[in-house]
Amino acid sequence: MADKKTIYFFRAGKADGKASMKNLLGGKGANIAEMCNLGIPVPSGFTISTEACVYYFKNKKKWPPRLKQELLKNLSRLEKSMGAKLGDREKPLLLSVRSGARASMPGMMDTVLNLGLNDKTLKALIELTGNERFAYDSYRRFINMFGSVVLGIDGSIFEEELTNLKKRVNAENDTDLDAIDLKELCHRYKKTVKSVTGKPFPEDPMKQLIASINAVFGSWNTERAKEYRKMYDIPEEWGTAVNVQSMVFGNAGNNSGTGVAFTRDPSTGEDKFFGEFLVNAQGEDVVAGIRTPLSISGMGKVFPQAAKDLLRISKKLESHYRDMLDLEFTVQDKKLFMLQARVGKRTAASALKIAVDLVNKKKISRREAILRIEPSQLDQLLHKTMNPKAKVNVIATGLPASPGAAVGKVVFTSEAARRLADKGEPAILVRYETSPEDLSGMSASKGILTVHGGMTSHAAVVARGMGKCCISGAGGIKIDERGKTFIVGKTAVHKYDWLTLDGSTGRVILGKTELVSPALSGDFSKIMSWANDMRKLEVRANADTPDDAKLARKFGAQGIGLCRTEHMFFAKERILAVREMILSDSKKERAKALRKLLPMQRKDFGGILKAMDGLPVTIRLLDPPLHEFLPKTKDTISDVAYEMKIHFDEVKKRVDGLAESNPMLGHRGCRLGITFMDIYEMQARAILEATATLKKKGKNPKPEIMIPLVATPKELELCKEMILKTAKEVQKAKGVKFPVTIGTMIELPRAAIIADQIAEHADFFSFGTNDLTQTTLGLSRDDSGTFLPEYVDKKIFRYDPFISIDEEGVGELMKIGVKKGRKAKPKLKIGICGEHGGDPKSVTFCHNLGLNYVSCSPYRIPIAILASARSHQREHKSHTR
Repeated sequence: MADKKTIYFFRAGKADGKASMKNLLGGKGANIAEMCNLGIPVPSGFTISTEACVYYFKNKKKWPPRLKQELLKNLSRLEKSMGAKLGDREKPLLLSVRSGARASMPGMMDTVLNLGLNDKTLKALIELTGNERFAYDSYRRFINMFGSVVLGIDGSIFEEELTNLKKRVNAENDTDLDAIDLKELCHRYKKTVKSVTGKPFPEDPMKQLIASINAVFGSWNTERAKEYRKMYDIPEEWGTAVNVQSMVFGNAGNNSGTGVAFTRDPSTGEDKFFGEFLVNAQGEDVVAGIRTPLSISGMGKVFPQAAKDLLRISKKLESHYRDMLDLEFTVQDKKLFMLQARVGKRTAASALKIAVDLVNKKKISRREAILRIEPSQLDQLLHKTMNPKAKVNVIATGLPASPGAAVGKVVFTSEAARRLADKGEPAILVRYETSPEDLSGMSASKGILTVHGGMTSHAAVVARGMGKCCISGAGGIKIDERGKTFIVGKTAVHKYDWLTLDGSTGRVILGKTELVSPALSGDFSKIMSWANDMRKLEVRANADTPDDAKLARKFGAQGIGLCRTEHMFFAKERILAVREMILSDSKKERAKALRKLLPMQRKDFGGILKAMDGLPVTIRLLDPPLHEFLPKTKDTISDVAYEMKIHFDEVKKRVDGLAESNPMLGHRGCRLGITFMDIYEMQARAILEATATLKKKGKNPKPEIMIPLVATPKELELCKEMILKTAKEVQKAKGVKFPVTIGTMIELPRAAIIADQIAEHADFFSFGTNDLTQTTLGLSRDDSGTFLPEYVDKKIFRYDPFISIDEEGVGELMKIGVKKGRKAKPKLKIGICGEHGGDPKSVTFCHNLGLNYVSCSPYRIPIAILASARSHQREHKSHTR
């Protein structure tokens, strides 16, 4: 990029960039440029492109050849624009240096404010403003930020100095410190820098600037940034832009302030201007939660004109972007400056409401609405909330920062939250305030509770993005971190005590509270209705009981893609008969056990077919390894021996004889059905008799019988022959005719490769992507969890292949299976029935592959429906370009 432009200038009224240049300028830089072009008051500055950051990392942290030259040129232009100069002893230019990736990563990367201050420019700032307190406040902030961000000093060291000073002078807030206090703090901070680094604090403003740019580049690869990127699937190769901007000061006294606002409520989506601000504050004060901020509605009392301007600008920007925006602003001497506008993070409920509202107001189309909602976000709406009738012991209240409810054990550190999560136990993370370093702990927790901070604090914004319940600003809580306790009034809550958070009301509740399933809003129904009209793929459910089937139908399933018959066998009243069936060593013994199971299975299938009346129900015949059903204890072996009227030792001998070294590749699936065909015959008869009974009652059952683990055409042929023979017997006996649909799972590489031969005997294929992933990659789904995360971290796999389809390996086999299967039978119906069917990336892959349907668990059906609609609309858009 030797001759490529790397820096883009902006000032109010004109900018080199625009909103569509987000990939090059990052989201912040592109939106700042857009605001400038709209004539909105924005402090002048320039953006260093994301390409410069990418070059920096690819070339051992060296700048692109033109960057230094362009930096000096644009700095000179900025100095002329502002009538001030970096490092000048009379009119010093002070700068902010901020990150800005193309995808919003709130709080994950670094910022440096008040750059350009040193002992000499500090004096000039005091003379220019006549405000010594403001100047020293700006200087101590700069030393703190530069020290921690650029020099790598632990920020808690600076925080401890500040806390100790406040205690000594009896100051509750930072704003209570006077100029003398702040001057002392600057002196202490500089001593800290010298002590930790062995060098004095750097005085040269140009060196400060270059070092800060490098630090912001470097913050792209901090652990918290990497973890956030992994969580939200943001590619590492994007890099971040750097925004260098002239400072405006919200900490210049009581005529100044800073704030964050949303053009709509980000929690509910209500069309109501929402936000918070602090008087005499700067930069990160609002989002860091250091002081609990004031509501934006009160801003008009303090800064009436600035409040009017902010409301006017917010309406202009929402109208321009046609979306809810997150705004950052500063008021200096009662004058408003906009620092950032970006599409705001929002809860799932808010996303639906905003999308529907904008469609109703004809601001966006239904298609745009569908494309704006992330399918995975719907998960927030499909889980439990507080039971409103539950009797609760409310011990504190805070701000309802992120809705929903959470029950868990109290922990006070991210590490403790992760440890509980690793053991499968729920955690509630309790902190004074969270920081980006807490990201992993927040992710591992069921809910977050903070003492400080408001609705736009770090905890609130990140929790909303994660779909986690969060309560912030619960000021009545006092945390004793050493004692691992928090105290509210006379109540002490200890580490691992149970706590419930009601994120919708801000209530903190002692103990476990009952949670209930959510009631889905009219907005949800509308979005699902639009998505159903726009999709091509059918979405079915994996359901094993009538209750599951009813829930699936409620969520919009178009059938059942996988009914696992073995799940029905684990019920206490059935497992004995199943064990009899497996341990029988003669056809007569087995027939006795099967006679017990037949009416149970007939009732099972009848209930599911009735619940899904008129929709297809794919029933997989018995599949799992036999060892899963075998008795393992003395008592259970004794029970089987008594029921079968044989000796304990004989049962034990038969159990031992069925042991397998590798049961997942052993006697299971159709291998079991072929060696013990009477087992599959019983299941087929149960399905067919249930179908005949429902048909005679005027119902419309649509069973599809699926044979698992087929590797050869002959296996399917033999099973199909038996099913058709049984169907003739049942139809003759019941006096009713109905079509019999028989298909197979494609879950072995060999089956995919010879799919044309298998298709000759199949009415449909269903890719069993769980087993196909295991057999293709040679990975055990049950055992690979210990090392797969490291494989993802080291980029051996981009995603966990059991979560998202491995498109290069498993996906290629699926392509072969589809191509060969449809070559033999052009209208062959093909779907998938692994849990990949509820993963948005996998749904898109299946859509592009031309499958007929995906199938997933009931609670993921809306996610799959929306993902399917988005895939089809994106395809349609690409075809119409």
